[in-house]
Order: sequence, then structure tokens, then C-alpha cells
Amino acid sequence: MKKAELILLGITAIWGFTFPAMKVSLNYISPILFLAYRFGIASLLMLILFRSKVLKKETFYEGLVLGVTLFFGHGFQIVGLKYTSASNSAFITSLYVVFTPFIAYFLLHDKLKLRDFLSLGTAVLGLYLISGASLNFNRGDLLTVLCAISFAFQIVLVQKFGEKDYLSLAFWQIFWNFLFSLSYASILEGIAFPKTWEPWLGILYTGIFATVIAFTLQVKYQRETKAHKAALIYSSEPIFGHISAFITIKEILSAKGYLGALLILSAIWNEIRNDRD
Repeated sequence: MKKAELILLGITAIWGFTFPAMKVSLNYISPILFLAYRFGIASLLMLILFRSKVLKKETFYEGLVLGVTLFFGHGFQIVGLKYTSASNSAFITSLYVVFTPFIAYFLLHDKLKLRDFLSLGTAVLGLYLISGASLNFNRGDLLTVLCAISFAFQIVLVQKFGEKDYLSLAFWQIFWNFLFSLSYASILEGIAFPKTWEPWLGILYTGIFATVIAFTLQVKYQRETKAHKAALIYSSEPIFGHISAFITIKEILSAKGYLGALLILSAIWNEIRNDRD
């Protein structure tokens, strides 16, 4: 494996560990306020590191649009984490890979293939099993499905805005995510400064490592490998999410849950193979 691919694998592991980090932090801080701190710190660090490179007017509007999708994606995800496990959150969030072709069909008029429908059907069956094989879905799992749909919109819109400066676009979407999270938390949750160290571990980890450092390394090294290889590496995020949840908070899935997780991964890998073809 190339150096670039090893670094991308490390980034994916960092992202996987965000799920138990956020889950634990929710015992001490309200969910959207957590996001406000996370993306506030990330925005500030990006300004310090990149300064004038990110403050470009031509990406301001597109960053706003992407910021809306990220706000809903992260918002649904972290609120869902209050009601579901970190492992379920990791696997269900990854469904954005399966949803993306359908969003691209409506927004970009991309063609759908039979394999897209096969992946969606496999993913829905996996979702059914990982959620307990009952039509009475867990509230957290349903919110996380909405999170995956929101992230699928974000991915398609990034493609639509592809001619824009990527670094500046990334800053504005993170900054707008911060403003939306801060506004929501101010009105509906209340602003409070966490007085214990546990939530700050999650905030600093997700803000510094999973957002600023991971993003910077991704931009630098993803160009040195092929897209389908990068996608395959990123698809291991829910696996790292489950492993980290097992190590840190002793989470395990039921037999049906593991089968559901395997079906979700199969659907994702089928989509990645579809892109490669």
C-alpha cells in the first residue's frame, strides 16, 4: 500500500473514532451545542492555518448551500446518537454512498443503473436488520438515515460546485455549519460552557483531528491515488466506528445487527465497484 493510501486509511480511522467520542460527550453537553463548539474551533483553526486562502467571495454562496446540508447531516447524526448506538450510527451514516446516485439523478440528471437499485435494496435490508428486524424503527436510527440523505446531498452539491476552489469551499461550509449550530443552540438549547473534561475531549478530537487535520491530509494525499481506491478506503469508516465503540464503550451488535452491517457494507462496496466500472 502506498504512503498516500496508508494516510487515507489513518484518516478513515480518525473519522471512525468520532462516533464513540460524540456518544460519550452527549452525556455532558447538548448535541447541537457540541457541533457549535466543534465547528467553531475548526473554523478558527482553518483561518489561522490558511488565512487569506479560504476567504474567497466566489465560494461564499456555495459554501452557504453546503453548510445547510452539513448542518442537517451532522445535526441528524448527533441527535440520533442520543437514541442509538455508536456502531449503528457509523453503519447507517455510511448509507450516504448508496443514496448519492439517486440524489445525483434528480439534481444532476445522472443516469441510474440496475446496480444502484440492487445496492439500495441490499442496504434497506441491512438497515432493517441492524435496527432490530422490526418495523418499529428506533428513533435514532431513523434520524441517522436522514443524516445519510443529507450527506448524500452534500456530496452531489460538491460535485456540482466542482469548479470552485476546494479549500475555500470547505472553509465556508464549515463556517456556515458553525453559525447554524450556534444559532440553533442559542435559541433552543442554551449556551453553556462545559465544566468537565469529558465533553472537551470529544469536541477537540472531532474539531481538530477529524475536521481540520483529516481534511488537510485528505486534500493533500487523495490526489496521489485513484478515486476508486480512496472510496474503498473510506468505506471502512463504519468498521473503524464499530471497533472503536467496542474498545472504548464496550458496544457489540446482535447477530442480526452484524448481518445487517455486513449487508450495508456489501451495498456500499457494490456502489464503489459500480463507480469503478
